[in-house]
Amino acid sequence: MKTTPFTEKHISLGAKMHEFAGYNMPIEYSGIIDEHLTVCNAVGVFDVSHMGEFWVKGPHALDFLQKVTSNNVAVLKPGKVQYTCFPNETGGIVDDLLVYHYEPEKYLLVVNAANIEKDWNWCVSHNTEGAELENASDRMAQLAVQGPKALQTLQKLTSIDLSSLAYYTFTHGEFAGEKDVIISNTGYTGAGGFELYFYPEAALRIWDAVFAAGAEFGIKPVGLGARDTLRLEMGFCLYGNDIDDTTSPIEAGLGWITKFVDGKNFINRAMLEKQKAEGVSRKLVGFEMVDRGIPRHGYALLTPEGEQIGSVTSGTMSPMRKIGIGMGYVKTEYSKPGTEIAIDMRGRKQKAVVVKPPFRK
Repeated sequence: MKTTPFTEKHISLGAKMHEFAGYNMPIEYSGIIDEHLTVCNAVGVFDVSHMGEFWVKGPHALDFLQKVTSNNVAVLKPGKVQYTCFPNETGGIVDDLLVYHYEPEKYLLVVNAANIEKDWNWCVSHNTEGAELENASDRMAQLAVQGPKALQTLQKLTSIDLSSLAYYTFTHGEFAGEKDVIISNTGYTGAGGFELYFYPEAALRIWDAVFAAGAEFGIKPVGLGARDTLRLEMGFCLYGNDIDDTTSPIEAGLGWITKFVDGKNFINRAMLEKQKAEGVSRKLVGFEMVDRGIPRHGYALLTPEGEQIGSVTSGTMSPMRKIGIGMGYVKTEYSKPGTEIAIDMRGRKQKAVVVKPPFRK
């Protein structure tokens, strides 16, 4: 298994480790619920160094990105971040990702860990514009510092005014005595906070500085288990569960990152534009359990009468709400919030209701 610069630190702290996307990653430390609540109420730190990072540079960078991504990169000013996806040629999604406009003619793409090789090959094979591509995944480490006390924690470590960084903007400069750290007001938790990108050789010094700065707020390390429950409470898609090569961004409710603007002829635009105009036969929805039970990936979604109308893509017991929550694709006629549905839980038909995420307000 691959390691991150923090792997030995996780093991020394007693984390429960497991393979994820080819990496030896921490799943939990003090427990998923405790870590989840720490992020919602104070501040928690995630090692996300397994994520992939690609630089896209040169005079043809924008033309390339306008072709391979669904969102309109042309509106992205330096210092701004954009959520988007790589559409494939058959109506599905190669991956979802973030685009950072680092400086004129220079962009950073942050892709999912499980898709690094796939995404890199996709970008290289579709680079007919001649953009300069660099896979920097092995030369970047990343921490996500998330929660309502993240700002106060990190502000101790930099002269940059972090309160001036709006959501989905970033800067780079000195942090914890280290040069060239990217500080981004982004995250996958819905609890607020920042994501830090830096050279691997600075990783342990930054880790120690962040934990010292956050000690007064009860800072804790957080594993991938709570990362999943946090993102699901917000209704954020997880690649491989809620979106994949067979799900279109229109079906997944990602029409807001699929921009049909003049001059942007992205991959498979015509098919997705047709879906938006004519509608789709299934949609990704959120749902809450009415009966007791925890929905799990793969469980059948049913009408109250028992007809199958879809399947669960993500599900858990909400640590904040103390009820079962989930997402899944259903036939479009059952996608309206308030619609009663049921989940087949090992032969038991348990009531649920369609709702519009987030589940945690």
